[in-house]
Amino acid sequence: MAINWYPGHMHKASKAMTEVLPQVDLVIELLDCRLPWSSRNPSIARLAEGKPWIKILSKADLADPKITPLWQSHFEQSASVKTLLSTLDQPDTAQKLLQLCRKLAPAKPKIGLNLLAMITGIPNVGKSTLINAVAGRKATRTGDEPAITRGLQKIKLGEGITLLDTPGLLWPKIHNENSGYRLAISGAIRGTATDIEDLGFYLAAFLLTHYPGLLQARYELDAAPASELEFIELMGARRGCLRAGGRIDLEKASAILVNEFRAGALGRISLETPDIIQAEERALSQQQAAKAQRDPQRKRGKKGAR
Repeated sequence: MAINWYPGHMHKASKAMTEVLPQVDLVIELLDCRLPWSSRNPSIARLAEGKPWIKILSKADLADPKITPLWQSHFEQSASVKTLLSTLDQPDTAQKLLQLCRKLAPAKPKIGLNLLAMITGIPNVGKSTLINAVAGRKATRTGDEPAITRGLQKIKLGEGITLLDTPGLLWPKIHNENSGYRLAISGAIRGTATDIEDLGFYLAAFLLTHYPGLLQARYELDAAPASELEFIELMGARRGCLRAGGRIDLEKASAILVNEFRAGALGRISLETPDIIQAEERALSQQQAAKAQRDPQRKRGKKGAR
């Protein structure tokens, strides 16, 4: 199932960001450390190409500590990109961020002009919480639901730095179906745009393959089940997710699994690695190439049938 969510306010904000980007000196992008590739915005990457870039891997305390360094190395292959790990509540994150801003774009503060840093990220990644920590005051609203911030606003930090806050943005079409699932599982896509059973089964299949021990420990299972359905049913029975006749409420059990992942209750988990993404992107390119070959043939066939 393809998952996409791009409401009107995101389209409007994206246009406004495109207009202001030439004035921006530096881009700060918050990524979910559990899905760094899927949570990056390819639209912003194209628009801001060539500018200094700070990628903050947010929620680092929820991600697999063995996987996170792989992503840092991957992103920092570009000399203009630096990464910073953050749990958002760490008191030194704000200071580290300001130091990196001055290091990557030092010219303007030296001549008495404000450095304009645009901060962006997907919905529900913790951007507003970070901004409040950096500003040292409640400069933006925070909440657990995506799309709290709706418009662009400037926040003066002092020391010659101004932040341009932007709404949590996705992009018009998520081409990698797996990325759509990961974004939805993380909470970046509003729940009304997804099916919780689909998310629960997708997450269960991934965890059975990559983190079976964490599932066994969390749900007190003697062994890892053979399939996601078997796991959801076992877990649902243990958690009392029962319908009339003793049947398992798969929707309720799936919601428990997804919510416990979001809260970090399952343990430290990363939903993707550079190798996983490389394989998925290669498969996607092959699919797109095959589609490009089929489309002209279909058009010729339709013309011939007239």
